[in-house]
Amino acid sequence: MQVDAIDLFYAAMPNVTLAADGSQDALIVRVSAGGYVGWGECEASPLVSIAAFITPRSHGVCQPVAISVIGEQLDSPADIHRISAAVRRNSMDVLQAAHTFSGIEMALWDVLGHARGEPVWKLLGYDKNYPKTPYASLLFGDTPEETLTRGQEWTAKGFQAVKFGWGPFGRDLASDADQLHAAREAIGDARLMVDAGQVWEGNFEAAASRLPLLADAGVTWLEEPFEADAYEQYAALAKLSGTVGIAGGEASHTSGMATNLIRYGGIRFVQIDSGRVGGLAPSKLVADFANSAGVTYVNHTFTSHLALSASLQPFAGLRDSVLCEYPASPSSLGAAIATAPLAITENGEISAPDAPGLGVCVDLEALDPYLQTVDILVNGKQLFQSP
Repeated sequence: MQVDAIDLFYAAMPNVTLAADGSQDALIVRVSAGGYVGWGECEASPLVSIAAFITPRSHGVCQPVAISVIGEQLDSPADIHRISAAVRRNSMDVLQAAHTFSGIEMALWDVLGHARGEPVWKLLGYDKNYPKTPYASLLFGDTPEETLTRGQEWTAKGFQAVKFGWGPFGRDLASDADQLHAAREAIGDARLMVDAGQVWEGNFEAAASRLPLLADAGVTWLEEPFEADAYEQYAALAKLSGTVGIAGGEASHTSGMATNLIRYGGIRFVQIDSGRVGGLAPSKLVADFANSAGVTYVNHTFTSHLALSASLQPFAGLRDSVLCEYPASPSSLGAAIATAPLAITENGEISAPDAPGLGVCVDLEALDPYLQTVDILVNGKQLFQSP
């Protein structure tokens, strides 16, 4: 079959705030091929990603993403790898290309799964689908009291693990101690993780000063203490971290960036966003490398259940990588993207769907209130119009 069309849907909340909440807007991708339809989601700025898809070429390796995908054959996983290689080559100098192609690549796998009647995790090479323990991914409250209330709310819903991140954390040592105390009090014996959101950039001393607080709170990991390529700081912190694992990788937009963080940064948990890294195949490469290195692979997903299903596929067959980020409190837009959320079992577990493709459908009618109208013209020629 042939890739006949790619449609990009830009959706956004009526008021996008400065909160570190990636579910406030979305770029949803629909791929049509051979009579089948597949869906994907980019974790990136929607308008910039659209521009990368249709931008006029600047030279041989600065071409629009579209040129490498539309009209291509799609009959096997090898075709997706071939298309991915073409995007990397032809759009080498379009820095948003990986983010744009991530959602397209997901949708290609979804199409192929529907055509073959198989879930994507099987197409990626797994013969078994292991359940994961979802953790509620939450923002720290502006006050410890707000953090306490949020943690209690989600452990009352049965979550056995909770991650708090961003917000005020990382700016003041005493305030951080209060936040961590509130988080631990809120969730009791549940597993606790902390996301620093790169707040310390490359400041090793600032990060190291939090390690005793994190250890006292029984934190499983400290996520993204530094910028993505601060390998020396990651490695130095990992040597001192003791019971607190160091986590990172969500900022990777190539598989090599993530594997380098494992090789040189000493992380114990690698977190990959399939909507940023180039899609599911690069995510699977990282998952395989992490598994061989004794590092736990974790998905990064904070937006929708379409993104959640996609992010589960690359490590569905890894028995020892059991934690799964769960978008616990998305915006109304994020909640509207998928027709039905992935179910959490009575045991508090979640699995990649066994249905063909990604096993998730997009509800365009529910998205309608959020869809943005986009027209891009150059010299009067229309390069893009919202589908």
